Amino acid sequence: MSVVLKKEPRIWVAVLPIVFLVVALSLNVYYLGSDALGGASQILLIISAVLCFGVARVESGVTWDQTEKTIVKHIGDSTPAILILFMIGALSGAWMLSGVVPTMIYYGLQIIDPSTFLLTACIISSIVSVAAGSSWATVATIGVAMMGVGKALGYSDGWIAGAIISGAYFGDKVSPLSETTNLAANITGTPLFKHIRFMMYTTVPNYIITLIIFFIAGLSMKAEGAAQMTAFTDALKASYMISPWLLLIPVGTFVLISRRMPTLIILMISSLAAAVVAIVFQTNITESVSGITDNSFTAGVMAAFQSLYGSIQVETGYEALNELVATKGMGGMMNTVWLILAAMTFGGAMEAGGMLQTISNYMVKLMRNTFSTVGCTTFSCLFLNVTTADQYISILLPGKMFASIFKNKGYDTALLSRTLEDSATVTGVLIPWNACGLTQATVLNVATLTYLPYCFFNILSPITTLLIAAIGYKITKTEIVEEEVGVTCAGESPIPVLNEELKNL
Repeated sequence: MSVVLKKEPRIWVAVLPIVFLVVALSLNVYYLGSDALGGASQILLIISAVLCFGVARVESGVTWDQTEKTIVKHIGDSTPAILILFMIGALSGAWMLSGVVPTMIYYGLQIIDPSTFLLTACIISSIVSVAAGSSWATVATIGVAMMGVGKALGYSDGWIAGAIISGAYFGDKVSPLSETTNLAANITGTPLFKHIRFMMYTTVPNYIITLIIFFIAGLSMKAEGAAQMTAFTDALKASYMISPWLLLIPVGTFVLISRRMPTLIILMISSLAAAVVAIVFQTNITESVSGITDNSFTAGVMAAFQSLYGSIQVETGYEALNELVATKGMGGMMNTVWLILAAMTFGGAMEAGGMLQTISNYMVKLMRNTFSTVGCTTFSCLFLNVTTADQYISILLPGKMFASIFKNKGYDTALLSRTLEDSATVTGVLIPWNACGLTQATVLNVATLTYLPYCFFNILSPITTLLIAAIGYKITKTEIVEEEVGVTCAGESPIPVLNEELKNL
């Protein structure tokens, strides 16, 4: 879809909607705190989109019809993520009702040393993510269980979620099964394993630093939660049928993931399998949830369906555990979906108005040496993660636009692919309205701004890539081709083409 503009918007005009949005959202978070995403942020994104259209109409002559079509395209491109989000909600409810997550929590409390929990949570999440090739799947499965273990040990939500997310995104980055890793390599023309090896120069130091931080933090908190551990395990065993056989559900799920089946299909199969297990094994729980006591099969079916689409509350006799095992199913994802749609509306308005292109063109002019080239690419990825709320666009757009620039400056394509991963893949989860940040916050039931300070791996990644660029470590150049490389003029947006390429990967 090509939008024809009368003229390219000036740079200060292009950044005006961004400045307004950032200021508005900052004030929103300041005044409303954790309630900021309950509706106010969505409204502010819509208002920013309207402002963006108004400015673009005056500055570049873009029509509402053009803007609307671009917004619809952006929303359409987000549909797979929204469907996966709904299925994650169903998975969460079914795994909780069936006793899968309670079983994982129960055995986790038996074998994990409280003083090294944060370190262990990060490492386990890393291993699962490498095997699964997906940070989302890791957080939605083992991550949920780790949240329960951490809470039972007395750790704060931010620390637990930070350890889980740090490990999950490390594994996602270095896994040859990861779609974002394959995407970054593919879009830049870098052999996959060369791309992974080149990432090790930044990824491994970040991961080691992250593990050290979690290890030290765990030692300082080891005395907390000892009494709560016993209360948690006793309440779990009294409420659920705990059995190692239930662990076959997550094992089977990871087998399907390793075979690279479509994520949506995997989540559906795992959710339905857990629902069947709930009907067969968790009779007491299903009767309590459904309110039916004279027919256990009917009670099981009713409770299983309710866990997939709606809220369930299990009374364990222990208040802290009641809150942990409560789930909201698909319905609990509606607020997140609303926010994604609002964010995509803003991103579509920015694209239609030529503002993304203007800012990108301006960034190209700043690329004069290694540090500024990597720095501008990093900033562009961060900028797109904020404005489009989509990590795929944040990888694809800079990857396509800057590939020729890196080539003509004599840089190896692996430098670009690594920069895309270090700045786009891992930072989306730190942005409250980004699809990644929304998903993980919803699944773990921890606000993005609560876990953000503890996602050390994600925070360190863009910083390290800039540091490596500044000192030039392992960065070599071939013969430089003295040629000015431009970016497509305003109105010739590459995003639709990139979206088609993404579908073909």
